[in-house]
Amino acid sequence: MKQKYILLVEDNPDEELLSKRLLEQQGIFREVMVAHDGQEALHNLFRNQDEDNQDKVELPSLILLDLNLPKINGLEVLRHLRAHPRTQLIPVVVFTSSAEDRDIAAAYELGANSYIQKSIDFDEFSESLRRICAYWGVLNTFLPA
Repeated sequence: MKQKYILLVEDNPDEELLSKRLLEQQGIFREVMVAHDGQEALHNLFRNQDEDNQDKVELPSLILLDLNLPKINGLEVLRHLRAHPRTQLIPVVVFTSSAEDRDIAAAYELGANSYIQKSIDFDEFSESLRRICAYWGVLNTFLPA
């Protein structure tokens, strides 16, 4: 059974195209949705959040979150996700180029489920995404919707 969609939050067009293509090739998630900045990601997740409509917005099975985003950075996105009861349990994999200890610590303190540094090597980048899909899309057990 295919998982629900995966939300890729990525502002680099080349990395977006490559990531989306590789994630779709895995065939584990029904769809790959993309947000190009933190503000767009939060809008997609929290639109129509009044009392009558809050359950109508389907949530992703997994969020792949870059940290260095325009408008609202990845750490702030993570802070918003974990502060809201409806999104606080969505698995979030920080997938970023940063290897800074302070970014790693902040991501985990804010509730990231995993932190993976992107490689500039195509094969390593591809293998990272394949492993993310294998673990989070196949091995991991999600909460019932």
